[in-house]
Amino acid sequence: MADDDRKTAHAAGLAMRRRVLGEAHVARALREATPFDAPFQRFITEGAWGSVWAEGPWSLRERSIVTLALLAAGGHWEEFAMHLRATARTGARPEDVRELLMHVAVYAGVPTANRGFAIARKVLAEAGTDLAALSPRTPTEKEDTIDDR
Repeated sequence: MADDDRKTAHAAGLAMRRRVLGEAHVARALREATPFDAPFQRFITEGAWGSVWAEGPWSLRERSIVTLALLAAGGHWEEFAMHLRATARTGARPEDVRELLMHVAVYAGVPTANRGFAIARKVLAEAGTDLAALSPRTPTEKEDTIDDR
């Protein structure tokens, strides 16, 4: 990657990382970086946040849903909890979390989804979400369409 491209990706990555995870989280991660892990911080800022999260047609909500499903499927619980907290900034709703965990149960295993639900209950409750007030899960009412481009 050319220096100008790297600087652009780094700036875009820092902005997106702050937007999704919050200023306090990003400031802490950068402040606590050492010469040992600073290259990793640069890598995730430029690669994950400056490219994958900052480019393409998906909304922050869609990226958040996919990220949470992948983190749960992989059993990356600390990151899963962090991204659950970020849903307040990405627009992913508790109903989205419930639905993605239902998919995790089918495609990655019931014990994995069970752990994800336990973490989600805790994190969402800490954020003030009244989980008892959520709408019930109902059959899909809208028709999905396939674009034959």
